Amino acid sequence: MSMFRNPIVAAAVLGTLATLTSACAGSGGKPSDTAYVARDVESLYASAKDRLDRGNADLAAQLFDEVERQHPYSPWARRAQLMSAFSYYVSRDYTKSIQSAQRFLSIHPGNKDAPYAYYLIALSYYEQISDVTRDQKTTEQALAALQEVDRRFPQSEYAADARLKIDLVNEHLAGKEMEIGRYYQRSGKWTAAQVRFQNVVDDYQTTSHAAEALYRLTETSLALGIPVEAKKYAAVLGANYPGSEWYQKAFSLVQEHAPNTAVALAQ
Repeated sequence: MSMFRNPIVAAAVLGTLATLTSACAGSGGKPSDTAYVARDVESLYASAKDRLDRGNADLAAQLFDEVERQHPYSPWARRAQLMSAFSYYVSRDYTKSIQSAQRFLSIHPGNKDAPYAYYLIALSYYEQISDVTRDQKTTEQALAALQEVDRRFPQSEYAADARLKIDLVNEHLAGKEMEIGRYYQRSGKWTAAQVRFQNVVDDYQTTSHAAEALYRLTETSLALGIPVEAKKYAAVLGANYPGSEWYQKAFSLVQEHAPNTAVALAQ
């Protein structure tokens, strides 16, 4: 399997490598480790690239860091910062990838490769998203980072991919809200359940969970003894998802438990 898991990342970094390494073609320095040995910048950079090409991304990242450490004022240092971030990403050390990309942006905020650095940060958070049974702090960080890419560089290829991932992240976060809401509902904590289901309707209304959330709001409203509210949620469900199984269930539910409540339902 290729180490370049994301085709956009691959295209960007390969283009960068082609530009950055042309000047050091033919350099022969190939250190066996990252122990400090003073080396000329071209040989050190070429050694890092060689390790990356061979699939040793973790060692490559350390060598790119060494380029910056030994030659901090060289143009190669700027290049090495970004390649270090990419190498850490490939080796799945996402925390260090984020740190390297953020360092690059703090020093070179207006650089032409800044969009890629922002995108790499977003991807590094995205790759750490856990299933809905666990804490979703990283998922929220991924969403914020992806939205930053879209906001700053809306016409870029990175933004196009970020928007796709934003939709997936919203699905994930809505799923988490639904899971918690269902738990509260099973426990008879109707008000707490309603808060979670309402969050889905308000914040994630374009996700696949919205219809079920409206149905669950219908259920919990009836459980709380508020049939008018139950019928309102069912009416919204019918207006937006008239052919869904959730509306059919909601319609049957209010017909059974609140047939005389004065809110119109779609037939």
